[in-house]
Amino acid sequence: MSHYLLDIWQPAGGTPEPAELAVIGARLDALNAEIRAAGEFVFAAGLHSPDAATVVRPDGLVTDGPYVEGKEFVGGFWILDVPDLDVALEWARRAAAVIGLPVEVRPFAG
Repeated sequence: MSHYLLDIWQPAGGTPEPAELAVIGARLDALNAEIRAAGEFVFAAGLHSPDAATVVRPDGLVTDGPYVEGKEFVGGFWILDVPDLDVALEWARRAAAVIGLPVEVRPFAG
């Protein structure tokens, strides 16, 4: 088995209406239940916007806000333990369909 990060690329400033978020949340709960039932779930979480970030630089300087300005940011993620890339890609395809946003798939090193 291999560990993969599936991260959600969310557009800056684009938050769905509460009713749409409720539908997406219910679909995500169902998808997460399927990943758990397959025995491939390790961890998942949503993240606050980059405005909530704190950056610590190598020189010790601590600043508020995102590391870089961008049009998209990581809005949430899953860590999966799956047999291979093809399985990770299938979960990412299903996740992207549920949330309507791009999902990046990246293997862990080592």
